[in-house]
Amino acid sequence: MALIELKNVFKVYESQAGSVTAVGGVSTSFEEGEFTAIVGPSGCGKTTLLNAIGGLDQPTQGEIHIDGVNIVALKDRNLIDFRLQHIGFVFQAYNLIPVLTALENTAFILELQGVGKKERDARAMELLEAVGLADRAHNRPNQLSGGQQQRVAVARALASRPRFVLADEPTANLDSKSTETLLDIMAQLNDKEKTTFIFSTHDQRVIDRARRIIPLEDGKIKSV
Repeated sequence: MALIELKNVFKVYESQAGSVTAVGGVSTSFEEGEFTAIVGPSGCGKTTLLNAIGGLDQPTQGEIHIDGVNIVALKDRNLIDFRLQHIGFVFQAYNLIPVLTALENTAFILELQGVGKKERDARAMELLEAVGLADRAHNRPNQLSGGQQQRVAVARALASRPRFVLADEPTANLDSKSTETLLDIMAQLNDKEKTTFIFSTHDQRVIDRARRIIPLEDGKIKSV
């Protein structure tokens, strides 16, 4: 069984100007341990598709199965719990909590899960060491560079040992050196811990490192 399976997924937005199909009938699957990039120009639907996989956006039609569970059919509270337990997120804008330190940001998901402070701090520090930021554990986001903030975001995404990590344009705001450092860290985690990563990107640097490419055009998977 695939880790993730999409069956005829549509996302249609309605407005006064009419309907816009952001995702138009996507069917595909992802296996455990993949390092995959969903690629295409701005407006092709890749972020919408990633948000649907992550349960952040409800498809208009179709099914999304994660470990055999159709998340489209889950009620709001159950979907929130499912995301919390199974999915890690890395966003373009980092989305760190400004008043929390790097350690506290990394441990935040574990706190939501009810993990005790000693255990969650140990796990958070382990991950900050993995992303090369153990010496910045007590710095807040405004004391970190953009690249460092995104590395904290990766550590946070991995804290609860999710089934997979969704990374939406994670390098968009980073310079070349920070991008290469971030991609090195993700590739190492994929190799050593078999962490599954699915990116949405139009960054050639990410595309070059991906082991599988899914090209999207006008909301549909493009034939290659």
